[in-house]
Amino acid sequence: MTIVPRMPRTLRLNPRDNVVVAVDVIDQGSPLPDGVVATARVPKGHKMAVAPIAEGAPVVKFGQIIGFASEPIAPGAHVHSHNCVFHAFDRDYAIGQDARAEDILPLEKQATFQGYRRPNGSAGTRNYVAILTSVNCSASVARFMADAFNQSDILKEFPNVDGVVPFVHGTGCGMAAKGEGFEMVKRTQWGYATNPNVGAVLLVGLGCEVFQIGRMKDEYRIVEGDHFQTMTIQDTGGTRKTIEAGVERIKAMLPLVNQVKRETIPASELILALQCGGSDGYSGITANPALGAAADLLVHHGGTAILSETPEIYGAEHLLTRRARDRAVAEKLIERIKWWEAYTARNDGSMDNNPSPGNKAGGLTTILEKSLGAAAKGGTTTLNAVYEYAEQVREKGFVFMDTPGYDPVSATGQVAGGANILCFTTGRGSAYGCKPTPSIKLATNSDMYRRMEEDMDINCGDVLDGVSIQDKGAEIFEKILAVASGEPSKSEALGYGTNEFVPWQVGATM
Repeated sequence: MTIVPRMPRTLRLNPRDNVVVAVDVIDQGSPLPDGVVATARVPKGHKMAVAPIAEGAPVVKFGQIIGFASEPIAPGAHVHSHNCVFHAFDRDYAIGQDARAEDILPLEKQATFQGYRRPNGSAGTRNYVAILTSVNCSASVARFMADAFNQSDILKEFPNVDGVVPFVHGTGCGMAAKGEGFEMVKRTQWGYATNPNVGAVLLVGLGCEVFQIGRMKDEYRIVEGDHFQTMTIQDTGGTRKTIEAGVERIKAMLPLVNQVKRETIPASELILALQCGGSDGYSGITANPALGAAADLLVHHGGTAILSETPEIYGAEHLLTRRARDRAVAEKLIERIKWWEAYTARNDGSMDNNPSPGNKAGGLTTILEKSLGAAAKGGTTTLNAVYEYAEQVREKGFVFMDTPGYDPVSATGQVAGGANILCFTTGRGSAYGCKPTPSIKLATNSDMYRRMEEDMDINCGDVLDGVSIQDKGAEIFEKILAVASGEPSKSEALGYGTNEFVPWQVGATM
């Protein structure tokens, strides 16, 4: 009896591609369709050449350039960092070419969730009391205040309050009192103070820092009241007195915050933050396009989806400019790309410093390849706006916010912009959660999902087994509605979210 070796599964994602992706491990000598035989072992998620690629010629995946051959590559060869390198190249931005008017469901046909309606009309998915800090010098005091509630039974008396969270950071002083860095801190602080998932805020400072609480109150015309109060350590009389006074103020806030009840709210009030971290070779094939399908559904129901992580759409930005609503939107995105090129250059870096070692171990070779997969989270709808970091998101539909690729910093900007729900795709198994905005974790592959099932909300690895992107997108959309209605995400159940507030620091530390 002759045993015919089983061909390992591969994916050719576009007819123009000269590589395939290994769904299964490809052993050396394994035959593949079209008569190609593997000349080296190719791990899961990695690439194998299926056509000759001359030295200097483009390596093509997704029908797009992901790198250039650093040596001649023969069919059957493993294609990765040893023979594929990053080079900048011109891209056709084709501004607005694929933009279209979106088909938005009428209000009575939109999906709904059970959320918290705020006095200003916004809708929350959670109901926290936030302790914000104007400067790192007040971080410990804020933590001590929160501990008084989270390490006691006090909150059991207030079942509609999700917790008291200290949002502490490492900046607020030793910086210029004007300019880009200061504006980012100001937008981030005000964005968290007004996020619809926050029911009340206590803002605590030292008193002598660069980021003055009084200045922020003046600029934003903030009037203190039952739901927003401020204090400084120096004026209150030191650490102990400030902690005691802050605890008493929060105790007075809790009954008011607890009064709000969940009610039926249309999905058009959801603002979804799109994140990916610990990406692998499957990210752009399974979880990211599935999340993109869910984002398209949310837009169809009148909601908003925020794509971010500018360094991780580098090389794929031309696919977004083609969907831009108008030239101004496209040019703002292009301007942010140029800012990042200059930013990395003046810090002796390269846009190809991303992907990380973990990304490369998972099969991603260059930032171009990573970006093409990451951009898939944004779905297919028209790009309606481009925002700066932590800027308030006003437009409905699909939008972009300029942020770093580092997940905690990026998500902090999105939450400051108003995101009330978040989806996070991962292939390597990122350990991440978010407060006040719940994070839904999406696994790109079944192996990692099985290892880390306690951390992952949805397995998208079954897309490789035949589940359609549209069906998986619908599953994600239903999970978004459930978590928005109060179902705890896996990261919430594990207690993540307190340490993931990381504002972007730009500019000199003085």
